[in-house]
Amino acid sequence: MKKLLMVMLSAVMISAIFLAGCGGSNSSGSGESGAAEGNEGSGEKRTLRVSIGVNDKHPEYEASMKFKELVEAETDDLTVEVYHSGQIADDRSAIEMLQFGTLDITIPSTSPLVNFLPEYGVFDLPFTIPNEEVADQVLDGEFGTKMLEMVDSQGLVGLAWWENGFRNLTNDVRPVGSMKDVEGLKIRTMENEIHLDAWKALGANPTPMAFTELFTAMQQGTIDGQENPYPTILLSNYPEVQEHISNTNHVYTPFIFLFSKSIWEELSADQQDIISKAAVEAGQFNRERTREVADESLEELKTQMTFTEVPEEEFAKFQEAVQPVIEKHKESIGADIVDEYLSAIESAK
Repeated sequence: MKKLLMVMLSAVMISAIFLAGCGGSNSSGSGESGAAEGNEGSGEKRTLRVSIGVNDKHPEYEASMKFKELVEAETDDLTVEVYHSGQIADDRSAIEMLQFGTLDITIPSTSPLVNFLPEYGVFDLPFTIPNEEVADQVLDGEFGTKMLEMVDSQGLVGLAWWENGFRNLTNDVRPVGSMKDVEGLKIRTMENEIHLDAWKALGANPTPMAFTELFTAMQQGTIDGQENPYPTILLSNYPEVQEHISNTNHVYTPFIFLFSKSIWEELSADQQDIISKAAVEAGQFNRERTREVADESLEELKTQMTFTEVPEEEFAKFQEAVQPVIEKHKESIGADIVDEYLSAIESAK
């Protein structure tokens, strides 16, 4: 009798566990479709965290807030938090967090992506894009679409192109308006082989250095100068330690709007559509605002520094000097990608 009672009790317990398991499966769903259905219309907000490296005075921050405004105006299911100044992580670490699904969005310049996709080195090739109009046509055309789709292999979703802008040279030694003026200058660059080789080809002495160390290095005279877009130069207070600025426009750098692929696949189709459209619209806002701020920044920089305009004939010399650099890195980037990029530029011209 005792044995029979124990058997009956065990059967009841197993049945209860089975029913509980079935009930749990039905309510939560399984796999990607279940995650999307559970999030949509659930009444629970999903918070999307955006990490950017620049400060809250930069046009990229303004555009990130525009993205937040656009998303939150279209749905009650999503809220957006923007973290500036690398509060969450630097650009490379933020990309890695997207891959692991521990961060939703980052909008870095293309240079850190070279660590994941060597093809992205194409955007570091010097003196290739002559102006913003050509940049827009290249990025908004077939080539730009191809490069956005390429990040899928790295656990990322590329949604839009934003703008960091043209990089320009400052230094504390002399005005730079020609190749000869560049000779011997100790110029800080990113830790990027293409940038290093380009400045060597121009006769400078490039020194790779973290951005956070740059101001102190210029202040102490460890280096003579640096290169960045005008808004970054002004917002970083470089006129305090730099006397000369030139419109070298040697590299055009895009920002790329990246979303974590693993998190993206948890979203509903409607949410994905809202985010995609907002990323593109905020990107257009970013381009316009970046160019306004670049012009405003240059005018202010001219009041604090000596501005030198590089003549057209000198640009031609700069371009000629860096051709061996382009050839050197063509294979490591991918010859087909480089050829497509240069062809897209020529077509846009």
